[in-house]
Order: sequence, then structure tokens, then C-alpha cells
Amino acid sequence: MRETLVVGAGIAGLVVARELVLQGHRVRVLEAEPRAGGQLLQKTIAGIPLDAGAEAFATRGGTVRAYLERLGLADRVVAPLDAPAWLHARTGTTVPLPAVSLLGIPSAPLAEDVVAVVGRKAAWRGMTDALLPGPVGAKSTTLGELVRRRMGDGILERLVAPVVEGIHSKHPDDLPVSVAPGLVHHLLRENSLARAVARLRTDAPAGSLVAGLDGGMGMLVDTLLAELDRYGVPIEYGVRVAEVHADRVVLAVDPDAAGAPARTDADEDVEPEGEIREGLVVVAAPGLVTPADGRAATRTATHLMTLVIEAGTDTARALAENPRGTGVLVARGTDVTARALTHVSAKWAWVREAAAGREVVRLSYESAPTAETARRDAELLLGVSIPETAVVATEATTWLRAGRFEAAPGIPITGEQVSGTGLASVIDHAHRLAEIIGPPAPEAEADSRTDPEASTERTAS
Repeated sequence: MRETLVVGAGIAGLVVARELVLQGHRVRVLEAEPRAGGQLLQKTIAGIPLDAGAEAFATRGGTVRAYLERLGLADRVVAPLDAPAWLHARTGTTVPLPAVSLLGIPSAPLAEDVVAVVGRKAAWRGMTDALLPGPVGAKSTTLGELVRRRMGDGILERLVAPVVEGIHSKHPDDLPVSVAPGLVHHLLRENSLARAVARLRTDAPAGSLVAGLDGGMGMLVDTLLAELDRYGVPIEYGVRVAEVHADRVVLAVDPDAAGAPARTDADEDVEPEGEIREGLVVVAAPGLVTPADGRAATRTATHLMTLVIEAGTDTARALAENPRGTGVLVARGTDVTARALTHVSAKWAWVREAAAGREVVRLSYESAPTAETARRDAELLLGVSIPETAVVATEATTWLRAGRFEAAPGIPITGEQVSGTGLASVIDHAHRLAEIIGPPAPEAEADSRTDPEASTERTAS
């Protein structure tokens, strides 16, 4: 039996590899980096094990929880602190987010907690949503377009955008409406976006809209690696792929050449220079497959800065006694350059225990910050003096995230570039791709496969 080569050992690659081996494939994983897990990474900072990438997953739909149950991790699922996040508004004030909202979309635009963020004029514009027929905006392709048409620019830019950017690292204009499952359906039923939000919140299962793992999301990576090891799946690290084809990959001779655009079957007349690995190829790594429209795939950077505050200081006591919920989101155009702050030791009980009196905050940025910038931003967002002497450790991490696109048919591809962001989307897409590929076919019948979004019909990105 020929091998199935999974290129990339992020979560998408590990999931699709596990599902394929369970279907009888002889799988090998190729990973350019010296570790697996992609955007799930755990670092030890000042002796505290912390997630340095994704720290939680959305509970809506139950996709991730169901997969964790299959892996035997159901008893490690934990909820965050039951308190709302706050918002640093354009006015420079920091206030709690509206109590009943979805991705920042309010269920009551004239509620005082909404007016405190967007102002009364924008709130009154948001109330026109109740006067519009349900179909208005129902065919919007992006979340931003939908909110803009129903509630106006003020609510979109001052409230929804900061929340969405804090969660998905993208503006609502760059996210499909499907990022909020059921929203359009209830809009048409309720003839109001605000009432649709209220209905979704009412129908949501009890508990937080997000959850994590006791000990960190890195446990998911460790469990998947243990599963693949149990099934005898080799993972080769430091292996950079220069070309991908449906039935083979060509490895890069010079590691520095790995960032160059990958060639496809259209380059058959060019003699490859690197080692050739043959087999059914599944791509789970950004940048190796060309989008269907021929444009270059986009990638954006997210920069994180973690600060650890010494135990026993006035700063640590103030943060522990009066946390601003689980953290603070930031509207654009303020005096803060961070996009969001997570009060990690307040949000997760397991971090609080491991930190032993220290406080941990993490800030996210669009461009790389200095530790001093992060310290000043944290002071403004948390309303607490944080002197340099109180900060015992800092740690910077940068992530490159793939922009979503529609892949050309021919090579199976999974990962956030085709599934969209969020652990639920990534796991679901990888799982469905493995089902579409199915059990290994006889050599004579082997053919290229397409992605879960299309075999006869494709879903636009």
C-alpha cells in the first residue's frame, strides 16, 4: 500500500492524519517546524505553563467537545471565569461589554451598556433594525455588511468590530456571516437582528460560549501525537516541501527556499531538484496550494506579549481583587495600540493555581510591540499601576495566520485557509475531508480528491 503524505502537523494535519489512519491509510506526516501543533503552543513562562496560542474553543455546535470526548479528554474541559469581558471604547473609557450580545451585536441597542460604548446617536440608528423588514441584509456575504445594513456603522465599528477582531483577529467585513451560525435564519424569523441575537442567546446551552482544557490546549496536541504514535504514524520534523502534486511532494533542497511559492502540476516540464516522496498528498499547511482565482494566498501576523506580575505586589493584589472580567477588547482609534488583553490568571482557574499568587496578562497586537509598550497598555486597559519592577517576566510570540480562500481542485487541502478560523471549523473540516477521501483505493483506481466544500459545488470563501 502506498503512503498517504500529510503535509503539516498543525491541528488540521494531526486530525486528518488520525482519521485517515483509522480508515486504513498508511500515513506519514511531514512538518517544516521542529514541533507539532501549529497555533496550539504551550510555553513555560516564569515557571508557569501557559498557552501561547489558542487558549479556548467555541462551545456552540459541540464540535470540539465531541472530538475531545473521542480522545478521552472530556473530563479536562473547563469553563472560564463567569464574567463579561470589558471594552476600551473610542472615548477612552473602559466599560463592561453589553450583557446580552453575540460577537458584540446587541440584543437591545438602546440599553445603557450599549449607549456607554457607541453613544446615543449610534444607538438610535441601531434601533432602526426593528423597523426594517427581515429580508433586509439577509443576503449579506459578510458579518460586517449584515450589521452595517441593519444597525449602522456606529454599532459596527465601535462595538462589533473590537469584539470580532479580539476573537477572530479579523474585521467583520472580512468574515463570512456563517461565523455566527443561525443568525440569518433567526433574522428572517424574528424580522430583527437584535431579536435574532436574543433568540440565539436564549437557545444556547447553559454555560459559557467558550471553554478550555485544564492544563492548557496543548493537551490536545499531546493527545493527538500519542494517538498517532500508537497507530505507528511517523512524523518527520524539519522537512520543508517545495512542491506539492496530487501524487507526490518534492522536498526543498535549500531550507531557505521553502517560502517560495509552491509549484503545481502545471510545472511538469521543470525538472525538480529535491527529493521526491510519492503517495496520496493531503495539504494541511498554509501557502503550499494556489487559490482557485490564481492570486497569492494572504497571511497576516498576530503578535502576543505575555506579562507575569510578581506575587505580593500592590499590582498583583489590585488585579486579583478587581479583575475587569476575563479581559479587555480595544476599539480602533484609541490611545492603546493593543487589540485585546486577556487576564489569563483571572480567566482560567488552572492558571491561577499554577501562578501561585502571580498575575498573568496577555496582549495581542497587529505589529510587534516592546515589553514597555505592553506594560503601558496593560496599565491603561486594567486601570491599575504596573511599575516595571512588578513585571518579573515577559514573553513575545508571533503567529502568521492564513487568509481564507477557495482552493483549486486537484489536491485535498485542509486548515484555516479553507475552513475559516476557530478550532471548531478546523477540526470539522479536517474530519470531513478524511471522510471524503475515504479508505485507501487500489493503486489502479487512485485519483485526486477535492476538499469538503466542493465536489460538484464549491462554497465561496
